[in-house]
Amino acid sequence: MNTKVIALKSDKLATALGKLFISNATRAFSTSQVRNADVAYTIEKPFELHRLESGPSLNVECSKAEALDFYRKMQSIRRLETTAGNLYKEKQIRGFCHLYSGQEAVCVGMKAALDDNDGVITAYRAHGWTYIMGVSLLGVLAELTGRKSGCAKGKGGSMHMYAKNFYGGNGIVGAQVPLGAGIALKYKYLGEPNVAVALYGDGAANQGQVFEAYNMAKLWNLPCIFVCENNGYAMGTSVNRGSASTEFYTRGDYVPGIKVDGMDVLGVREATRFARDYALKNGPIVLEMITYRYSGHSMSDPGTSYRKREEIQEVRQKRDPITTFSKRLIEHNVVTQEELKAIDDQVRTEMSEVERRALTDPELDVEEMYNDVYYKPEPNYMIRGCDNFSYHAGK
Repeated sequence: MNTKVIALKSDKLATALGKLFISNATRAFSTSQVRNADVAYTIEKPFELHRLESGPSLNVECSKAEALDFYRKMQSIRRLETTAGNLYKEKQIRGFCHLYSGQEAVCVGMKAALDDNDGVITAYRAHGWTYIMGVSLLGVLAELTGRKSGCAKGKGGSMHMYAKNFYGGNGIVGAQVPLGAGIALKYKYLGEPNVAVALYGDGAANQGQVFEAYNMAKLWNLPCIFVCENNGYAMGTSVNRGSASTEFYTRGDYVPGIKVDGMDVLGVREATRFARDYALKNGPIVLEMITYRYSGHSMSDPGTSYRKREEIQEVRQKRDPITTFSKRLIEHNVVTQEELKAIDDQVRTEMSEVERRALTDPELDVEEMYNDVYYKPEPNYMIRGCDNFSYHAGK
């Protein structure tokens, strides 16, 4: 047998042994017997890459403490949004109200991979992000009901909630994307080791300002993570009817991108870790989070005129970010059903008290409407009222 044939057989043997090793390693990794990890598994839906030679690891893991923290946070957001929806129907919440139910794994998973000094800016579906960035459940719900205990004293409502390094939810479709690039410019200009996360929906992905932001961010290699939260229906039109190209992670063209299962909290965290490291070293990157909203675009939209109720139920049963994660925790013997139920009961009890206060805490006095108009105004600064002749002191 000549040397070439021997070499070919050796290559085949090496390939076979390599596949066997990888298979065994994956099988071992998929059990709960992993060093320094209580839950570990291989992501079922591989990441799809654009202009990247390699991407995030498909093997994800976390400790029991982290897992329970993620579970509690997702349940808290779900209960918060359920309460907000009910209060809106009772007319205790007025104006706009865009619920985040179904998308909890995106904000919880992303925040777990971010530094406390990284910046985040999003659109008007902002309740979950507001909470995960540091505002209490009461701060969010009381803001919606217009109470003093709201994070903006009840003055701002659904789209005007802020926290440290959280630049709020923005009501103008897509407007937050160039602002996010601006936050990233600030980090680069000052030499700060942080990234800016700019989130937008699949509907806003068609805005011209989004592509302008991509361009400027790449020209200057800004540390910006552009995140398309693709929940499938924009303001009421499916992505297939509203977008000629539905591969939103490739929309950056010269900017690399990753498609992520936005219903898998650990997969989201792993993708964000990769994206953060990439952005700090190389500049902007696009993440497309495939997720789903259970409610309509806003509370004024029933959400069933452009999709079937059966579709929503199927997602709830098969892809829900909370139930799929809890099943994995139980399958890996990390927690028991009783432990998760205890968390559910604690969250329910906490939200009951939050709801009570959001309905009974006092509203601001009328005179307060003239305060907080300007930042640190001069002493005795007067603010004009609704006509040309009335003036009021503001502070």
